[in-house]
Amino acid sequence: MLEIIISIVLLVATGYLIAKNYDAKFVLLAAGIVLMIAAALLGHPVLSPEDTTGLALLDPFKQIGLIFVKQLGSVGLTIMVLFGFSSYMTHIGANDVAVHLMTKPLGRIKSQYILVPIIFLLGNLLSLVVPSASSLAVLLMATLYPVLKNTGMSSLTAGAVIATTATIMPTPLGADNVVAAEKLGVSLVEYVFSYHAKISIPVLLIMAVAHYFWQKYMDKRQQGSIQQDINDEKLKVKTDLPPSYYGLLPILPLILVLVFGLIITNIQLGLIEITFICLALALIIEIIRKGSFKETSKQLSIFFTGMGTGLAQVVSLIVAASMLVEGLKAIGIIDMLIESVKHVESAGIILMLIFSGVAGLIGFISGSGLAVFYSFINIIPEITEKIGVSSIMVALPMQLTSNLIRSISPVAAVIIVVASIIKVNPIQIVKRTSVPILVGVVSCLILSFIMFA
Repeated sequence: MLEIIISIVLLVATGYLIAKNYDAKFVLLAAGIVLMIAAALLGHPVLSPEDTTGLALLDPFKQIGLIFVKQLGSVGLTIMVLFGFSSYMTHIGANDVAVHLMTKPLGRIKSQYILVPIIFLLGNLLSLVVPSASSLAVLLMATLYPVLKNTGMSSLTAGAVIATTATIMPTPLGADNVVAAEKLGVSLVEYVFSYHAKISIPVLLIMAVAHYFWQKYMDKRQQGSIQQDINDEKLKVKTDLPPSYYGLLPILPLILVLVFGLIITNIQLGLIEITFICLALALIIEIIRKGSFKETSKQLSIFFTGMGTGLAQVVSLIVAASMLVEGLKAIGIIDMLIESVKHVESAGIILMLIFSGVAGLIGFISGSGLAVFYSFINIIPEITEKIGVSSIMVALPMQLTSNLIRSISPVAAVIIVVASIIKVNPIQIVKRTSVPILVGVVSCLILSFIMFA
């Protein structure tokens, strides 16, 4: 009973602090350490006999080292390499070229409301190139806003669509997909295309339709198109873009993943190797174009700096989240949860709603639900296996909800960025994004239950 009280108090405190925008990594790590110390004081083993330090109160700190070693040797390294590659693509202007090429044809479309679902879907496609929601929003506001304004589209409609562009696109290059595939014990390609895409693609289409009708309704409700002045100081986009063929470089890893994962299957190449091949090709192209090996070689530091960003932003969060889960395991809460739902009818639905609901709630309050996703993806397979339900049915809706909910949080970076550019209160953007996002969340839950129950 004492274990339950301690766990509930700490989980509530953790959620509260994250919601209050305390650093999620610190909060999760501290909560995990406190849970492990409490477990040790209550007589529970924190580590296995072969891993223990010999003093139970020091075992939590040994656990941090064990988790870091594990993460940096597999998932963590993959995420860091992807971050490094993305940073290098941004530095050489390849990401800007890709966005420019893909958005340029939209100038020929004159119907403002036909553009709404097109921009939404295209923006999600562009998130393959620019995974940061706020960075993509800045690029799209700079490249698309003048085009959209010329069609008569209201600033709030344009802002709302752009604020929802980096959501749930199925991609092997996504850090959350890399983590989910590893924890669920399936290959990355299989997870993305056999599970994720079956839900996310239909949901994106449904959301595109919802956007069309909701933005049209809101414009009429607010008496036509409301135009705002744009804050040009917020937009920093390169004007001296490299040649058009550079636009292919950011999506080259995705192309090679599909080639070697689905077509040339006799050659075994992982995502790390593929990314380094693409990096080498980009470096060769840069050397040839600029005619300077020395200058190009110096740019390689951008790649390693990006890897450090991946470590700081995502890998450290995964480690901290893993510590929380290990703390819950040590104090016995996970075993209690399994026993409590083991014989309950429709246990899978209950777990799906609980995990997705917690991710959605924390995501709405804090602006990101991925901290919750990274925390609980570690234990979902263990729980679902023991009660005989699908891990995918529980984990996938939580992952998708974590990504979607960001676009209706007034404190999310992407909402603040868009609102500041068009000079409106973030709540006005949230009113425009709320219905399409909530339609998407509900669709994810329903489709996940239908396909994977």
